[in-house]
Amino acid sequence: MTRDFLPVDPEGVEKLGWGTPDFVYVCGDAYIDHPSFGAAIISRVLDAAGFKVAMLAQPDYRSCEAFKLFGRPRLGFLVSAGNIDSMVAHYTVAKKKRSYDYYSPGGKMGKRPDRAVIVYCNRIREAYGDVPIIIGGLEASLRRFAHYDYWDNKVRRSILVDSRADLLSYGMGENSILQIAKLLDKGVPVKKIRDVRGTAYLCHRTEKLPEDTVGLFEYDRLKTDKKAYAEAFALQYSENDHVRGRTVAEYYDDRVLVQNPPMPPLSRAELDRVYALPYQRTYHPSYEKEGGVPAIAEVKFSITHNRGCFGACNFCAIAYHQGRCVSSRSVESVVKEAELLTKMPDFKGYIHDIGGPTANFRAPSCERQKEFGVCAGRKCLSPKPCPHLKVDHSEYESLIRQVEALPGVKKVFIRSGIRFDYLIYDASDSFFRKLVRNNVSGQLKVAPEHCSNAVLSHMGKPSIEIYNRFRDKFFALTKEAGKEQYLVPYLMSSHPGSRLSDAVELALYLKKNRMNPEQVQDFYPTPGTASTVMYYTGLDPFTKKEVYVATDYEEKRMQRALLQFKRKENAPLIAKALERCGRGDLIGYGPDCLIPPPYKNKPDREKEKGNTAGHWGFSKREGGGRQTKKKAPKR
Repeated sequence: MTRDFLPVDPEGVEKLGWGTPDFVYVCGDAYIDHPSFGAAIISRVLDAAGFKVAMLAQPDYRSCEAFKLFGRPRLGFLVSAGNIDSMVAHYTVAKKKRSYDYYSPGGKMGKRPDRAVIVYCNRIREAYGDVPIIIGGLEASLRRFAHYDYWDNKVRRSILVDSRADLLSYGMGENSILQIAKLLDKGVPVKKIRDVRGTAYLCHRTEKLPEDTVGLFEYDRLKTDKKAYAEAFALQYSENDHVRGRTVAEYYDDRVLVQNPPMPPLSRAELDRVYALPYQRTYHPSYEKEGGVPAIAEVKFSITHNRGCFGACNFCAIAYHQGRCVSSRSVESVVKEAELLTKMPDFKGYIHDIGGPTANFRAPSCERQKEFGVCAGRKCLSPKPCPHLKVDHSEYESLIRQVEALPGVKKVFIRSGIRFDYLIYDASDSFFRKLVRNNVSGQLKVAPEHCSNAVLSHMGKPSIEIYNRFRDKFFALTKEAGKEQYLVPYLMSSHPGSRLSDAVELALYLKKNRMNPEQVQDFYPTPGTASTVMYYTGLDPFTKKEVYVATDYEEKRMQRALLQFKRKENAPLIAKALERCGRGDLIGYGPDCLIPPPYKNKPDREKEKGNTAGHWGFSKREGGGRQTKKKAPKR
C-alpha cells in the first residue's frame, strides 16, 4: 500500500520499483488525494488491494501523446471526467462558458475537454488500440443509458457507445472495480467480463440476455419518442435498487447495452476501511506553483459520514447515482478521522462539516427496506412521510458530541444539506436543540426550493407548511438559546411545473417572510434526474401526466427576477411579468406590492441610453434608496 501520493509521472513509478503500472487512472480533475474525490477513493482502494495505479490527471487531450506517459498499462485504463459532469463544469445554465474551474490548478479553465470521458477514451484508443478501458465516475454513471443532453438539446446515445470503452462502472464503484481488477489480473479478457454488478457492457444483438432482463427499448425510438423516453427513464430509476433491481437493456442497431443490477452499498465495515486508507488529504504538491486547487478548501476539514439518500428529490441525481438506500460509517471511524484532522498543521480547531448527500441520514428509511429494497413507485418523505419511516437522530447526535469532545476541536459545524422535513418529524427535539445551540455557524443552509405546493410536488419536495413548521421552530430555539442566527434558503426558479404565477406566489411569500435571497438557482437540466426528463418531454416520468415547462428565455428571466424582486435592476422585468400575469396590483407602494411604480415624465434620452432601471423608484425599505433627482442615477 502506497502511503504517499500515487505516482504522477514515470519517475514516480520508477521510484516505487513498479516497472509497468497495472492501471493508469485518467481524470478530468486535478489530482487531489482526499476521500471527497472519487478518483482518490477508487485509486486508493485498488492500491490497498495490491494493484499498481498511476495517476494521469488532466492530460493534454489535443493528441494521444500525453496518454502514452506511462506506456501501456498491464491491465487497462480507468477513465473519469472527475467529481462533476464536464459540461456542468464548463457551462452555466444559460450555456455560457464559465470563467473558473474549482477542480483545476489555480481555478484555470481549459484543463479538460467538453465530454471528457468520450474524448479521453478516444485518445486512448488512438494510442493503444484494444487496451481495456473502464469508465466510471459521475459523468459516466449518469449518462449510462440514452439521455437527454441539455447542451445539444437532443437525446444522446449511452456514453459507453460513444466512448468506445469496454465496461462502465456506475454508482459507488469500489467493489465493482475490485472485482473487475481481479478478473483482469487472472487473465479474463475484458470482453468476457459480463456478470459484475454495478457495471454495464455492450454485446451483439444476437447474444442471449439474462432471463429477467427488462427495458429493451430501441435508441432510434427513444431519440424521437418523448413518451417512450419518459417510460424508459422511469423503468431505469425503478430498477436502480440492489435488492430487487433487474438487468436493463437498450438496443443500438446490432448491439445491446446491458446494465447489470446495482452493486449493494458498502457495509459499515467496508466504508470504515475505505475512509481509513492513507489519503494525503490535499492536492498534489506539483500544483503549488499554480496556487493549488480551489476545490480542496471546502472539504479539507470536513468529514463524510454517509452515502445515498432516500429523500429522492426529482431534480437531484443522487438517487440515480448513489442510490436511495443510505449507508453510513461507524461513529468510531468518524471520530478517528476527526482526530487525524486535529493533527494537521493548518487545523484551527474547526470541523467545517460532518455530512454527506443528506447530513442527518444515518440508516435506511425503514427496517423493511433492508430485506425488500426501496419501494417501487413510492417515496419515503414526499408528498407525506411513509408510515414505516424510521426517524432517529440519536446516533448522529452522539457522533457529533464525541467529535466535539476531542482535544483540539473548538467547534463542529453542520453545513451540507440538513433535510428539514426529516428533522421536524423527529418526536424528540434533542438533536434540533443541539444543532441550533452548538452546530450552526450563524447561518444554516436549507432547501425549501419553492413555496407553491404544485411546484413542490413536481420537485418531489414536501409542502411549504412543513418548511414553515421547521422555520418557526428554528427561530424559536435560536431565541431560546440567546443567539442571532439565520436560515439561508436554497430556491429554484423555472423548475418544470413552475408557471409565472407560481414565481409571483413565491415572491409574495419571500416578501411576507422578509426573505431576501442573494442567490437563486435556475433549474439546470442535467443527466440522470426525473426533472430533466420533465423538462425535455413535458411529462412526469412516474405518472405520465403532462407538466408545464418554462423554456422561453424571457419567461425564465422573469421567474428568476421575481425571486430577487428587491433588486432595482430587476424592476422592468418584474413589471412585465406582473402585467402578463394580470397582477398589476402588485406594482405600487402598498404592503403587498413587489415593486414601486415607474417615475412619471422621464426624458426620452434615458430610454435611448437603455437605463430602464432608472425609471423606477425604491424606498429604503424596498432596497436601493428612493431616487429623487430628475436625472437618472449613474450605474
